[in-house]
Amino acid sequence: MAVALTITVDRDRCVGAGMCALTAPAVFDQGDEDGRVVLLYTEPASAHHAAAHEAADLCPAAAITAIDTTTHQQGGKTHA
Repeated sequence: MAVALTITVDRDRCVGAGMCALTAPAVFDQGDEDGRVVLLYTEPASAHHAAAHEAADLCPAAAITAIDTTTHQQGGKTHA
């Protein structure tokens, strides 16, 4: 069974640190005028899963959630 990954972002929480775009440029960009996260793919290719999980874990604002929809295991920081 192939692992499926779903990414969500909360642009209101984003502080524009850019770790996501640096860590997983195939999944995230920081291209809008205010420097906040732009999600390129809600379900990235499996080759980008590890980087997407790492970007979620590194996000200082906990604005990124990565959910393995096969096991429902969540990556990223817990929202306070």
